[in-house]
Amino acid sequence: MMKQFPPSELLQSLPKQFFASLVNKVAKKMAEGHDIINLGQGNPDQPTPPHIVAAMQKAVANPKYHKYSPFQGYSFLKRAVAAFYEREYGVTVDPEKEVAILFGGKAGLVEIPQCLVNPGDIVLVPDPGYPDYWSGIALARAKMAMMPLRAENEFLPDYEEIPENVAEKAKIMFLNYPNNPTGAVASQEFFEETVSFAAKYGICVVHDFAYGAIGFDGRKPVSFLQAEGAKEIGVEIYTFSKTYNMAGWRVAFAVGNESVIAAINLLQDHLYVSLFGAIQEAAATALLSSQRCVEELVALYEARRNTLIDALRQIGWDVTAPKGSFFAWLPVPHGWTSERFSDYLLEKAHVVVAPGIGFGGHGEGYVRAGLLTSEARLQEAADRIAKLGLF
Repeated sequence: MMKQFPPSELLQSLPKQFFASLVNKVAKKMAEGHDIINLGQGNPDQPTPPHIVAAMQKAVANPKYHKYSPFQGYSFLKRAVAAFYEREYGVTVDPEKEVAILFGGKAGLVEIPQCLVNPGDIVLVPDPGYPDYWSGIALARAKMAMMPLRAENEFLPDYEEIPENVAEKAKIMFLNYPNNPTGAVASQEFFEETVSFAAKYGICVVHDFAYGAIGFDGRKPVSFLQAEGAKEIGVEIYTFSKTYNMAGWRVAFAVGNESVIAAINLLQDHLYVSLFGAIQEAAATALLSSQRCVEELVALYEARRNTLIDALRQIGWDVTAPKGSFFAWLPVPHGWTSERFSDYLLEKAHVVVAPGIGFGGHGEGYVRAGLLTSEARLQEAADRIAKLGLF
């Protein structure tokens, strides 16, 4: 009989994957032959732009990239990151000291607690928020202090709510705007308030800028690093997954505070030999080429947003249009929990949404719907929900 080796206490301490059960429920319905409209995932549905794919195809043939890459990434990609930040946000960064190449944004978000905190330290976390923040904190054996995001405060944390003793012990704060799951955005004034708060208590701000390109109604999302003093107390993590539909390529970067960048590079020196060089070359092409493809993508998401929000309002659902990201944050009907409502939509309408409770306690009362299918399918989802007579 094969011996079963028990996982370590560290692995057993990791947060449970809340959405695994949802994936299983969806798979079961699909296996039964139902036509499922899946708005519950965050996986971009558009292909990577052709000029980026072409750059990758050409680079793959370069024998230079068949060898190990430099441990901390090629300088040409870090210089491209610096040029991108200067062009897009007016922010100057040192490509060698203030840029770290990451194996996807998730990797960086999970690595940073392991770089900066010790067991028992406190990390400030948005609630609701991206659940993988919790994973890195668990791996570092640190503790979470939740920052509620409420509709009445435009889904921004209220720093006055954070107890003094918690702020004094906090080592890291995670933020994410445009926000997953709420679709909220932040202003430069909010980030300046954040810098002031973080500097007062010696907290490192980690801004997850995954949806940095996706802002609606003619408003470009603000980079945390545009706030005065931001680079002194934090970093921003930017992924190619959403801006350039490169989710499967697993490439991202961190920009900002030199000591944090050095810590990320040190940890990654022990975990990896750097990202395949051809991917790095394609990533540099994405950053330095025309951004027309990004503008077209944002226009696509905005059209989808308008279709979904208009359709839901027409059936009587009182919903707010997201200002950024590719998610809509929708209140559940009175008397329903987010999980029960999600299950009901799947069972009766064959429409998948993500229950808000999976993003934290303050996500209860909402479901998240992705804008990652065609306008026709979004309209059909609303039509199916209308037939349930809930609104």
